[in-house]
Amino acid sequence: MRTATSLLVAASALALMSSPAGALQANPVHTHIGHVATAFGNAPNGGSLLATAQAEAATVSQHITLAERDMSNLQWMQTHAAHVLHALDPSQQAEGPGLGMGLIPAADAIAQHIELAAGSEGASENVGRHAPHVAAAARAVSARAAEIATLMVQVGRAGDYTTAEGLIFRASALAKQLAPGNDVNGDGQIGWGDGEGGLDHVAQHVGFVVEGEGL
Repeated sequence: MRTATSLLVAASALALMSSPAGALQANPVHTHIGHVATAFGNAPNGGSLLATAQAEAATVSQHITLAERDMSNLQWMQTHAAHVLHALDPSQQAEGPGLGMGLIPAADAIAQHIELAAGSEGASENVGRHAPHVAAAARAVSARAAEIATLMVQVGRAGDYTTAEGLIFRASALAKQLAPGNDVNGDGQIGWGDGEGGLDHVAQHVGFVVEGEGL
């Protein structure tokens, strides 16, 4: 015979499963998609991994632009290089104006979680089709961001402003590719694959996943 307590527990479980949050917990595919597109507990303010990556990229671009405003001032460039590095990877620069996650970890996490979604039991054809596109573009963003991080470290070590100036110019060109990507193969188009993709491609294909799943 079922007790009142057991009936209450069963009713609570049923209510949880029928709620949106409960449905996500019951569906690991949608849980991982949600981490990318909607919310992720380990992201700053619980935001999505995509939104976090986009915000960190905006900070990177902002502070590279600020560094370019006084290219004859080594200390000025090094200050903003440190700010850029923090927005890219806080493990390399603990303090700065970024959100605290970093573009590189956020982009890597996007690739990881979308692949976990595609590899989970019950993943649809829609997820299987678009997840590789999301992951490839996210990894291209991460690789580009890592190049910028290397340049920012070199700016921090530069002994004169002319050396730092050249590094900032190279970083600026890469930063302009973070959202739209880059035509690596020279075919006149920028796609999600072959190391070309940018955050715009990530967002576009995440959108395809979300729309296809009816989320």
